[in-house]
Amino acid sequence: MLTLVLWIFKALNWLVSAYILLIVVYALLSWLPDGYQSRFGQIVGRLVEPFLRYFEFISLGPIGFGPVVAIVVLSLVQYGLQALQIMILNLLFT
Repeated sequence: MLTLVLWIFKALNWLVSAYILLIVVYALLSWLPDGYQSRFGQIVGRLVEPFLRYFEFISLGPIGFGPVVAIVVLSLVQYGLQALQIMILNLLFT
């Protein structure tokens, strides 16, 4: 039981970290000419753009801060997962 709980939280943490990395790659693609039009850019865009749409309203002129806010939100999700893991482990051991 304990191993399963630890494995689930480790997998969720890894998925959130991988998604944060995808957002960083997506943001860096904007610096490359035709970065979003490449095959790799299209794949990353399909994975990241639905989540980033929630943060489109955060911009200062032509500069968008959506990816930064999305990364902060996902980091908070990671902290929440860690806290939930600790709570569940405490319940299992008491």
